[in-house]
Amino acid sequence: MNRLQIYNSLSREKELFVPIEPGKVRMYVCGMTVYDFCHIGHARMLLCFDMIYRWLKEIGYAVTYVRNITDIDDKIIQRAAENGETIQGVTTRFTHFMHEDLRALGILPPDLEPRATEFVPQMLEIIEKLEANGLAYQSPDGDVHYSVRDFAGYGRLSGRSLEDLRSGERVEVNAQKRDPLDFVLWKAAKSAEPAEAKWQSKWGVGRPGWHIECSAMSCQLLGQSFDIHGGGADLQFPHHENEIAQSEGAFGKKFVNYWIHNGFVRVDDEKMSKSLGNFFTIREVLTRYHAEVLRFFIIRSHYRSPLNYSDAHLEDARAGLTRLYTALNAVPAMRVPVDWQESHAMRFAAAMNDDFNTPVACAVLFELANEVNRTRMPQHASQLKALAGMLGLLQQEPRQFLQGGALGSGLTEPDILVQIAARHAAKKAKDFSEADRIRAVLLDAGIVLEDRPGGVTEWRRA
Repeated sequence: MNRLQIYNSLSREKELFVPIEPGKVRMYVCGMTVYDFCHIGHARMLLCFDMIYRWLKEIGYAVTYVRNITDIDDKIIQRAAENGETIQGVTTRFTHFMHEDLRALGILPPDLEPRATEFVPQMLEIIEKLEANGLAYQSPDGDVHYSVRDFAGYGRLSGRSLEDLRSGERVEVNAQKRDPLDFVLWKAAKSAEPAEAKWQSKWGVGRPGWHIECSAMSCQLLGQSFDIHGGGADLQFPHHENEIAQSEGAFGKKFVNYWIHNGFVRVDDEKMSKSLGNFFTIREVLTRYHAEVLRFFIIRSHYRSPLNYSDAHLEDARAGLTRLYTALNAVPAMRVPVDWQESHAMRFAAAMNDDFNTPVACAVLFELANEVNRTRMPQHASQLKALAGMLGLLQQEPRQFLQGGALGSGLTEPDILVQIAARHAAKKAKDFSEADRIRAVLLDAGIVLEDRPGGVTEWRRA
């Protein structure tokens, strides 16, 4: 196979991928802050790095993939207070919902899934190193801040000068800081916050800032220098910029060699926003479309390009996936390894090794489907199924998808059972408004639920 080229957000160009340790890849991706349901922007990020993880393993690397869970944050504390429940109650419930969504989309679990609250000692250790290196200070209100102007090269990842950044919209104004650009490493405890949001430190009782969490988890689990760090484009500044400043400021060595960022999601060519009424959770989308349709819709676009979500585009994705499954339905495919010497496979590999070019790789799948339809040869069908499997596609029985996933409401039995399980979890957590919402959404999709004694729920199509 061709050697892998990756677009590095730090250098702003494609680079030949050379891991620090031959044959091994250490990759960290910023995961979810678990206080609400995952939306389609999250789905894109998670699917993009699932695709990258799968391909790195396919081309022979031993991958250690770390994707964290942020389980302490201002938004989590606020949601717990609004609901009158514990922080752990919120984070446990929404972590469960997140995992349900990821399973529905066929997203492989990471090798390690650390929670921020498990790494507070490591965060404090890094902050102490930064203070010793003259890069951190405690302000009069008790917070500990990072001194941005004392770190040479701040702004390299985002491509902005300090002067540009000072005028940016995302700079926090705080009279307690020496400079508006400085960001918080440790937040002094507030009296109204619950005890479970407070830890002891040399600077007093408090909790970590968001940025220090990922520096601590990644460096502890992957080392102070590792190969790939990824996340959505919205994290490039300030989150990833601040991670570089923290990690390199503390340990004095290059933090990450390759930075990968996926593009934004827009809805009908507008920015996705709750205020605009165009904000969709994964669960809402899966009541109308088969999970594999959503996966195919996202995967067939290049991960760095903007993605425009619309019903028309999802319908087009459903039609395309139906065409591929129709080819496999006509000619049975065996589960066999990919023949990488075959011409379609060679073009597929060349596309994937060119910065994970999934649009070209998917085009190869359609070429191969045409061959299946033309020749009716089982080896072509088997090659189509095996190549698609590299992207997490076409692994269902074709008839199951064609009868359930592509027709009617777009909901197959597994999709419906996922929603029923989510409703049971909501009822158990006494989140009855969410349980009622799930029932209503399923009813809109033509699925009627009937609760029976013993906690059993039966369903039927209206």
